Amino acid sequence: MLQLTEIFYSIQGEGAYTGTPAVFVRLAGCNLACDFCDTDYALAFFAGVDEIVLRVAEIGGDCPMVVLTGGEPLAQAETAALIGALRAAGRRVHVESNGTIAAELPDDVWLCVSPKERVDAAMARRANEVKVIVDGCVPTRWLDLFSDKPTILLQPEGNKPRNVALAVEFAKAHPQHFRLSLQTHKFIGIR
Repeated sequence: MLQLTEIFYSIQGEGAYTGTPAVFVRLAGCNLACDFCDTDYALAFFAGVDEIVLRVAEIGGDCPMVVLTGGEPLAQAETAALIGALRAAGRRVHVESNGTIAAELPDDVWLCVSPKERVDAAMARRANEVKVIVDGCVPTRWLDLFSDKPTILLQPEGNKPRNVALAVEFAKAHPQHFRLSLQTHKFIGIR
């Protein structure tokens, strides 16, 4: 059984796939306690892998993209089984992780790592996408871990004007490696 907060159908509001329809499976719990976290990842219900796959089909129809998020989705032991079942059902799985928990993921699973307190080096290497949260400063301490990535996304915490300005100026100063990522779903008032 997996611990969940919610399952819903929307569009990806941030990162490389902004604007793409997706079913979001928000797993409950996180192994970190970040001050700026804007996500309610409290436990709302339990569900088995087959039940989640069925619910994804019910609410998302033939939408191919499923985003496993949290909290920290890789903190639950059954997440690997869920990924396998979703892939077997023809879904394209994306995982949004803080990168602290080393996990083997199939090559076709898209991994977005958003570093907070620490990052496992294997997860940094495996990341398809890196999303650094700008909150009062650009946390440059993470950048060496991701120096092999062609692009690092700078995401202003809460879309706050000061954080947006910091991210914009940093991206402009380093145009070869950084890109702005706003939480567009918050601008348009959807989840």
